Amino acid sequence: MANAIEIDGVTKIFRLYSEKYTSLKERVIHAGKNPYQEFYALRDVTFNIEEGSTVGLLGHNGSGKSTLLKTMAGILQPTKGEIRIKGRVSAMLEIGAGFHQELTGRDNIFLSATLLGLPVKEVEGRFDEIVEFSELGKFIDNQVKHYSSGMYARLGFAVAVNVDPDVLLVDEVLAVGDENFQRKCIERIKLFQREGRTIVFVSHSPDLVRTVCQSAYVLDHGSLIGRGEPSEAIAALRDSLGRGGVGGSLIGDESSTAQIDPTALVVEQAVTVTALKCFSGVGQENDHISPHDSLNVHVAYHTQRPIGDVSLTIQFLSPQGETIFAGNTKDLDLPGYDIDGDGVFELYFESLPLLDGVYGIVAMIIDASGTLVSWIEEKAAFQVMNPSKVSGLVALTFRVTSSS
Repeated sequence: MANAIEIDGVTKIFRLYSEKYTSLKERVIHAGKNPYQEFYALRDVTFNIEEGSTVGLLGHNGSGKSTLLKTMAGILQPTKGEIRIKGRVSAMLEIGAGFHQELTGRDNIFLSATLLGLPVKEVEGRFDEIVEFSELGKFIDNQVKHYSSGMYARLGFAVAVNVDPDVLLVDEVLAVGDENFQRKCIERIKLFQREGRTIVFVSHSPDLVRTVCQSAYVLDHGSLIGRGEPSEAIAALRDSLGRGGVGGSLIGDESSTAQIDPTALVVEQAVTVTALKCFSGVGQENDHISPHDSLNVHVAYHTQRPIGDVSLTIQFLSPQGETIFAGNTKDLDLPGYDIDGDGVFELYFESLPLLDGVYGIVAMIIDASGTLVSWIEEKAAFQVMNPSKVSGLVALTFRVTSSS
């Protein structure tokens, strides 16, 4: 199959200056003399994306995934390397990107769509569909500077998906809209998949990438460190987070005296999930269980220092990798936990109504601010053996009555 996107040795370097001169006089006096450091947002990234595929980009904050998406969109130019894209590109990158604050929603639809290459007559023909998708009918003639972030997301995505793109670039905008809007966006993305369009999807949600994407790439410190099916890429991301990966690499200019603390670009891995084990109701590790049997899950952790008010999220994955259950301890009205050193969370599930299959488990530790600080995924955490003749995924019990 032909490639829709070819990324060949792309490097993007930003200059970080230690001084900021505001007046013309200062700029003239210090022209060419302002010391700086070079920040490598991307470093020699190379891969191809086939036509009609949906690909996810994963990575910690500052890993370079949004920068890479902007270079694909043509907003940023690579310092080195080349990006080749086949067909019309539509991008939904940042909330309100490309919108003029003083213009109305109506005017911005025409502005954004024409900038994306759609003739005015075609914009007129699709205008009603764009407004309907955005659900902003009564606000469409208001200035967008009065829009909320959710309204920005609705309008931006509505324009992006209605300009008939061959390649759609989406950067973490689905987290802004409400649940109904997110569902509508996912449905449109799945429609694009059926139509054979190419989609590149940036998200911090492994579950969303697992659901939407056929494959994924993982960035760390601007470098490509993993690729493959979503589960493989997510495992690479987990390993990266486990190593404390964050930020980008700095290479100082010889004349640089910029006061930038490299340690500020590294976040301490305060908590590490070290192991996840399952035990059947009779206490045997990784034993086969039957439908409706109980299950114990032990999540071991290690902390570098005392941490208070953390919660635990547990997620069960089907044999196909889809989420069949996800819950957080705070959602169950349980108090936050104070943890220090080595310890174990023990979870007890009284009855698992599952049928045949090998099931995965994801365990995540969340800090008091709601930030994911460490996680672990076991793709084959336990296996259910079904002795009955019923089939499917869920073990349901039922009664039948008949009358004549």
